[in-house]
Amino acid sequence: MNDAKILLVDDEEELRRSTAQALELSGFSVETYSNGDHVLELIGYSFPGVVVSDIRMPGIDGMTLMQKIRELDPEVPVILVTGHGDVQLAVKAMREGAYDFIEKPFTPEMLAGVIRRAMERRGLVLENRLLKAVAGKRDDIEARLPGRTQVMVDLRYRIRAIGASDADTLIVGETGAGKEVVARALHDISARASRPFIAINCAALPANLIESELFGHEVGAFPGAVRPRYGKFEHGRGGTILLDEIGSMPFDLQAKFLRVLQERVISRLGSNEVVALDVRFIATSKVDLEAEVAAGRFRADLFYRLNVATLHVPSLSQRRADVPLLFLQLVREAAARYGRDEMVVPPDVISDIAQRDWPGNVRELRNAADRLVLGLDNGGRQAEEATGLAERVAEFERGVIASALVAHGGSLRPVYESLGISRKTLYEKMQKYGLDKRMLTTES
Repeated sequence: MNDAKILLVDDEEELRRSTAQALELSGFSVETYSNGDHVLELIGYSFPGVVVSDIRMPGIDGMTLMQKIRELDPEVPVILVTGHGDVQLAVKAMREGAYDFIEKPFTPEMLAGVIRRAMERRGLVLENRLLKAVAGKRDDIEARLPGRTQVMVDLRYRIRAIGASDADTLIVGETGAGKEVVARALHDISARASRPFIAINCAALPANLIESELFGHEVGAFPGAVRPRYGKFEHGRGGTILLDEIGSMPFDLQAKFLRVLQERVISRLGSNEVVALDVRFIATSKVDLEAEVAAGRFRADLFYRLNVATLHVPSLSQRRADVPLLFLQLVREAAARYGRDEMVVPPDVISDIAQRDWPGNVRELRNAADRLVLGLDNGGRQAEEATGLAERVAEFERGVIASALVAHGGSLRPVYESLGISRKTLYEKMQKYGLDKRMLTTES
């Protein structure tokens, strides 16, 4: 952990200064505090360090500080420094989760040895979180963002590369393309996955309350503010904050948000106190922010600050070859959601779906799948009732083969292998039912 640090908390200034100097000579990066108030603002799920605290302090004592730290992240190592009469208390603290305790007086070498082991443990915890985040979610991302076109393969690759980091990210795409799905995937494969995911629709926040909603307020900050309130930024501490359609954020608020991005601090309305934030910001936009900057509607400095890691979510028109497969998946999801039996989608419906334009993208395609499952739409087909058993069996068989052809992109070998029939039998049935693999696949 190159950015590893020690937060040293002790109300005795002379001891605090001498201990910090000794640790710095041992090669550690040390920040000192006379009490635990500001320490809690620095602790988060990705905090790369160790806390060393005296037990006996005015205000927040070492035991209380440890308990509050464990509420933020139970795997942050806390080392307690005790006086001779506090050993029993320290043993109790060990049972409650302290990493270790050291009795005064202690040598710098002894403290440095304990800290070094605690640093190694914290490093392994953070590394393990990242590895689990990246390796454990691959199939999940495939399920959330299916598609064999190159643009989707590239998007999933970039999500995995960016997701495991703490980089703020801008997601650009048309309405309904799946920007929030991408944002949630980024959160879920990060080390912040177990912490809050706060979605804020910038276009829906009332103009007169937007600052209070985001930053919070103190009593009396404005008429009607009768009790203090956390804003959404503070609610997201340790996790991820999604700013949906950031292009709709009022121009004067953009400057305040830029400060939050740069300094990771906020001040509630009516307060001069600074609150530190440990959050990751993800913003989405359906408009070209560069054009908005040129038109004077979006701050250039905020755009360049957001534009470090950018993901472009393709529209369905940019990945037409994925439409049949995606539609079949949405039909399966709709059937499960509405408690219906899994249905076989007729090949002429699939062919029609593949050839249509979808200006509303995945959202519009999902609505079409829902209507089909609910029996509200026959996909443009004429109603035909197969009355005889042979006709019903033939219709079912035709649908199964057509669906398999779509699922495998028209490649015949995986189709006949998955269906347990020979290549010759597949050809015969395709000829019998008038199935042409070119009809059921489209070029990207």
